[in-house]
Amino acid sequence: MGLLPVEIKVDIEDDVAMALSALGGTRGAPTMRRIWFAEDRDGVVEGRAPLLDGGVIVRFRSGDGTDDLTVKLRPCTRDQLVGQFLEAFELVPFTYRIEQDWSGENRVLAASLVHVHPAGTLAGAVEAGADPAASIDSVQDQFLHACARPVRLDRLVALGPILSTKADDVPLGDLDVDLEVWSVAGLKFLEASMRVKPKDHEKAGEFAARAERRQRKLEDAVRDRGVTPSEHPESKTRRVLTALAGARHN
Repeated sequence: MGLLPVEIKVDIEDDVAMALSALGGTRGAPTMRRIWFAEDRDGVVEGRAPLLDGGVIVRFRSGDGTDDLTVKLRPCTRDQLVGQFLEAFELVPFTYRIEQDWSGENRVLAASLVHVHPAGTLAGAVEAGADPAASIDSVQDQFLHACARPVRLDRLVALGPILSTKADDVPLGDLDVDLEVWSVAGLKFLEASMRVKPKDHEKAGEFAARAERRQRKLEDAVRDRGVTPSEHPESKTRRVLTALAGARHN
């Protein structure tokens, strides 16, 4: 496994509509999607998110003409990734990514296996009373069994939908940035993100320094437009799942 791409994220939660406009995310036609996360049913009854606590994310998305189901390990370690999951690959309808996930001072490794489905295929998996795990295919099941810490997938419930509005490749100075708004359960977040890929023959230290410069540049570009990044220590995924699980618990 060589150098891994870095996805840099800046979360914003104050006056999201203003921030989206200030960052240029309202100029084009956005992609509208709905998102659900599957969690352990018994844990949700208690207001917890056991899969997320175990570093496993199961996500359903619908919109933009397709459905997709993602199983992700975050955080994970390189030692967890074995066999065919040691290296990233694309093999239609699958995309497998391994990348570093940077948000402020938080830096973790993430591995995700996405299965793209025709539009509407996954609708039944997120309905009330459905079993979301039934839609996890054999390759994704193999990934989880080979690489994830032990988790239960036999009693899942879908939490959502989260409404997502995304604008891709928005120019922010000389950066191209993706802007995505999540709205659910009284919460609203804006995430500005970009990927930095290693160059041929680039050494680890050189790549890390370049990615850090890009991170500072993105954070400065956000602040220069009057937008304040969130200082909340938890990821938006955890905050949303905690809110949705709490709503079910109550």
